[in-house]
Amino acid sequence: MAKISATEACEILAGTAGTRLILLCDHASNAIPADYAGLGIRPDQLARHIAYDIGARDLTLGLADRLGAHAVLSCFSRLLIDPNRGRDDPTLIMRLSDGAIVPGNRHLDEAERQARLARFHDPYHRAIAGIIREVQDAGQVPFLVSLHSFTPVWRGWSRPWHVGILWDNDMAVAQAMIRGFLSQGDLVVGDNEPYRGGLEGDTLNIHGTRTGLPHALIEIRQDLIASKTGVDEWVERVAKVIEPIMYEAGAARPR
Repeated sequence: MAKISATEACEILAGTAGTRLILLCDHASNAIPADYAGLGIRPDQLARHIAYDIGARDLTLGLADRLGAHAVLSCFSRLLIDPNRGRDDPTLIMRLSDGAIVPGNRHLDEAERQARLARFHDPYHRAIAGIIREVQDAGQVPFLVSLHSFTPVWRGWSRPWHVGILWDNDMAVAQAMIRGFLSQGDLVVGDNEPYRGGLEGDTLNIHGTRTGLPHALIEIRQDLIASKTGVDEWVERVAKVIEPIMYEAGAARPR
């Protein structure tokens, strides 16, 4: 696994020659550039799920190394701008997130919105598109897997799932992943839970659904990957699910 480049928008890792697997981590970082003065929020809020997906970056790096995959990871907090939202989505830049006011976003004007799109959101998506083209130029059909994590408790309700698979049109890949996790025998697996896939303009909608490339999104409960031990366990769990799908003919054909 070799790092191709890293900017304030994203880091790109090169996989082994000939691989079709591209891992995406939209919410890898809670970083906010110094010129934004932390968006005016308390530092402890940056450690919460509102700022990034806890454990997702380490999981992505571990899987990229384990499977020789390409990877694109964000380098900025979702509080600044959410790369997993469409350009016109009202939740693209949040003024209030799970009870936390974001002062630096309260009086956001259109000029600042466009500036953040140009500085962070667009370069992240250009990087993904660039890796996809490289894999296609090498004669492979890209296989996109987006990695996220979700909070164990939401609005006072304990979520039962260990892992969830989110999908829209690509039922074949999603169902193969669900079967793979269920076969491990000790997991509660969500089918389009705890969220539904298919959000218009999100990362997999742009790069997977619209292009017809095989893809799915994996959500893992944050308490399971909050430590190195947990990350190591889930690297193996996820790898066992992804690896056979990578080489199935059905997952290698654009639809």
